[in-house]
Amino acid sequence: MKLLPLLPRILSILAIAFVSLFALDSFDHGTLGEQILAFLIHMIPSFVLTIILAIAWKWELIGGILYILIGIVLSPFIYTHNYRMNHSVWMSIEVIALITFPFIFSGILFLLSYFRHKKQSIIHELP
Repeated sequence: MKLLPLLPRILSILAIAFVSLFALDSFDHGTLGEQILAFLIHMIPSFVLTIILAIAWKWELIGGILYILIGIVLSPFIYTHNYRMNHSVWMSIEVIALITFPFIFSGILFLLSYFRHKKQSIIHELP
């Protein structure tokens, strides 16, 4: 099954692109230099997630674990931040579902791909 190794990569790219969209709000006001600096600062999470994707692309086990950890660790912070802004439990859960769950799911898919590949390589090595 060739689809399993591609799914976490595609999902990660789409999720990083979605997170990157939030950086576009830095072009609201200020000078061009301030806007560019604000944009680069807002892009830091996307840069970190892209580095993790590069790691996961090469080492699925490590990358899968990193994506799961990032999703789990950041979920309470994102929930708290959004709850303070909108005072809605359900809306805050929806935000977590949109932002962190795709990375947790990608991490799980990277791990599944790793273990499937490892299992296949062991089967091929048997006499």
